[in-house]
Amino acid sequence: MDGLRHGTQERNRPEQYDELADAWWDPRGPFAMLAWLAAHRATLVPPAPREGALLLDLACGGGLLAPHLRGYRHVGLDLSPTAVRVARAHGVTTVQGDVTRLPFADACADVVVAGEVLEHVAHPAVLLAEAVRVLRPGGTLVLDTIADTRLAKVVSITVAERLPGGPPRGLHDPALLVDRRALVRTCADLGVDLRLRGLRPSAGDYLRWLAGRRDGVRMVATPLTSVLFTGTGSKRAHG
Repeated sequence: MDGLRHGTQERNRPEQYDELADAWWDPRGPFAMLAWLAAHRATLVPPAPREGALLLDLACGGGLLAPHLRGYRHVGLDLSPTAVRVARAHGVTTVQGDVTRLPFADACADVVVAGEVLEHVAHPAVLLAEAVRVLRPGGTLVLDTIADTRLAKVVSITVAERLPGGPPRGLHDPALLVDRRALVRTCADLGVDLRLRGLRPSAGDYLRWLAGRRDGVRMVATPLTSVLFTGTGSKRAHG
């Protein structure tokens, strides 16, 4: 099932998130683009089917998804103790833990969100299996990540790490970027038919953000999935 890429440990240090803990909510800090992605990610979450419906936010970081959710009980899990504290301070019910060993019951969640995390784990199929396990039949899986392409390595790592608003240096390991076909195949095997869409920052918004005329940048859907992309799908009643 795990036809997805494996990587090295030279980059992708989890300790970076603790070292930059004070920057999670800085609109011009090293996690600025994560906030832009979180705002777009929330648009892929369906309306809560009932009051108190459960949304599990895997690798929730500092809780950047929280301001954009309505009607859900937002539970976030992250490996970083500092991220968990920051997310809790912003209204998220938090659990410190590993995304490949979720401490949640089977079929407990109405929505599972895995934003910008698949490209940080050595065995993403294990994460996906856990995400689908805790998702109820008919529930929604929402993810976004970086494609395993030469273009993505240049745009998302070589270029983006040098741009304002881009990720901190060394955050991504190019060997861990995600094979889109393997991702779709793995999800299908698990009972989720995943639909992919490309994603990019609005160029106009980015220029206005650079000029200090915007606090954030809208992410725009695109047919091109060879750099950043989203995935959404519902868990089949009988996987």
